[in-house]
Amino acid sequence: MESYKKEFIDFMVECQVLKFGSFTLKSGRQSPFFMNAGAYVTGSQLKRLGEYYAKAIHHNFGDDFDVFFGPAYKGIPLAVVTAVAYSELYGKEVKYCCDRKEEKDHGADKGALLGYKIKDGDRVVIIEDVTTSGKSIEETYPKIKAQETTPGGIKIVGEIVSLNRMEKAPDSDKAALDVITEKYGFPAKAIVSMADVVDALYTNGDKKIITDQIKTEIDKYYETYGAK
Repeated sequence: MESYKKEFIDFMVECQVLKFGSFTLKSGRQSPFFMNAGAYVTGSQLKRLGEYYAKAIHHNFGDDFDVFFGPAYKGIPLAVVTAVAYSELYGKEVKYCCDRKEEKDHGADKGALLGYKIKDGDRVVIIEDVTTSGKSIEETYPKIKAQETTPGGIKIVGEIVSLNRMEKAPDSDKAALDVITEKYGFPAKAIVSMADVVDALYTNGDKKIITDQIKTEIDKYYETYGAK
């Protein structure tokens, strides 16, 4: 496992973004773990978060892109802090762009987008916190493609999220990230997967965070909901 991945797992636990226990998800599933990216609240936490996203993007996609797109709302600060971190770590200036939940109809920055206005010729990386069902991309993808003046004018290089939950997407035996890749034709990646988390905190960890009992619950959860 790359060192930044292990550091990121420890960071999520330290910030209480990743928790273990018993949680009721929006889908109604009872999960033994829960991730809440809204728990990153301080300047130092956001700085480090941007650095981990930047490292994962560099590792997965190289440098062949121009824009970070962060879907509202949680994706907005993610795109901003990652753009800052990418400049500092790799010396590459990447623009940020986000969507608005409600289109602005006045002012110099009116329209559906906030920040840089993407256009033909741009290469975009989508940044999100986590995706369980893959539904969010159904809103994000058409908003990006709507900015094209010619078909295929804007290239989506890939999508990056914090955590691959590795569970079945609705109406599929595959994980949401795999479904996105198959449907839209660009790679959807995560900084870490739950397999990485278990490896770091249980298999090669001290078992204080993922205890034997929690590991048993995780195994049971994946017997039912795990992606193929």
